Amino acid sequence: MDLKGKVALVTGGSRGIGREIAIGFSKLGADIAITYNSNSTKAQELTEELIKNGVKAVAVKGDVSVEEDVNSIVNLVEKELGGIDILVNNAGITKDNLLIRMSPNDWDEVMNVNLKGVFLCTKAVTRGMMKKKYGKIINISSVVGITGNPGQGNYSASKAGIIGFTKSMAKELASRGIRVNAIAPGFIQTEMTDILKDDIKKSMLNSIPLNHFGTPKDISHVVNFLANEESDYITGEVIKVDGGMAI
Repeated sequence: MDLKGKVALVTGGSRGIGREIAIGFSKLGADIAITYNSNSTKAQELTEELIKNGVKAVAVKGDVSVEEDVNSIVNLVEKELGGIDILVNNAGITKDNLLIRMSPNDWDEVMNVNLKGVFLCTKAVTRGMMKKKYGKIINISSVVGITGNPGQGNYSASKAGIIGFTKSMAKELASRGIRVNAIAPGFIQTEMTDILKDDIKKSMLNSIPLNHFGTPKDISHVVNFLANEESDYITGEVIKVDGGMAI
């Protein structure tokens, strides 16, 4: 697989799954832009690591749920690196709670970042992709967007929304040479999951046929495939990467 000459934008790319995706792209030769919202130190450290792999890289601060921020991000990336060929909508947050305890603010924050952010970023990059008649958009959903999960009504709904949006955009943008797919990770070991209690982790492990948790690299490998020409005849798909969790 080869991404030389391509420009990729990875939202929420400074840590976890997004970080591994950015590293994977750089090893394939793509120039990389990552977005971050707060941790400038990690974003800068990653940028320096990407540059060492022989590619151009920039880190851009911005909130993917704010249209002005998103447009500024895309404009800066196009100015610094060129037109965007690949978008990975990875930025996401959790505000878990049972329905009876979930505040409207917790619902809105998760929806705004996880779902509205995907809408805004996709809209912002498609104009340039349409001119090229080429583009790869990869949305990071979740298996809980398929199966649901107690205490994650907002998160599950946002990830299910991403799946519906992915399928709609795949149909809408196919004639312009733009492929849109989604990945639904299962339990992936990141900072977001490290804070879970041991009993919750044990319960989740018991539901995974392969009997081990996934890593960010497991997601990165599939993203690499979807970003490359080998997957050019695939669009509108949702690929579960979950060790069999959602069977």
